[in-house]
Amino acid sequence: QEPLVESGGGSVEPGGSLRLSCVASGYTGKSVCMGWFRQAPGEEREGVASIVSEGRTIYADSVKGRFTISLDNAKNTLYLQMNSLKPEDTATYYCAADFWVPFSARLRPTAYLYWGQGTQVTVSS
Repeated sequence: QEPLVESGGGSVEPGGSLRLSCVASGYTGKSVCMGWFRQAPGEEREGVASIVSEGRTIYADSVKGRFTISLDNAKNTLYLQMNSLKPEDTATYYCAADFWVPFSARLRPTAYLYWGQGTQVTVSS
């Protein structure tokens, strides 16, 4: 499969916003499940949000109400709008994809085969 390419990371103060993007060129016209994951230094990778081509989403409790995942099928691009950012959101963020993932596993990193290279998000005053 074509690689997944993330962008949009950076540094922001607490309360600020960032939007991450992930271009998924090799998935045109295919039904896919895609997700955003993050990993802080010394921590395990954790699921943040997931979406399928048909639009159903799932979020980690820690980001509900602050983050929004979306998928633009025409542009083959996955987004993560992050608002009200907190210092604990600091991590490397990865997008991931696979052709089918059961709903119960969509926030599990081990459920996905294809990964991007990651983009750093730092929330600090």
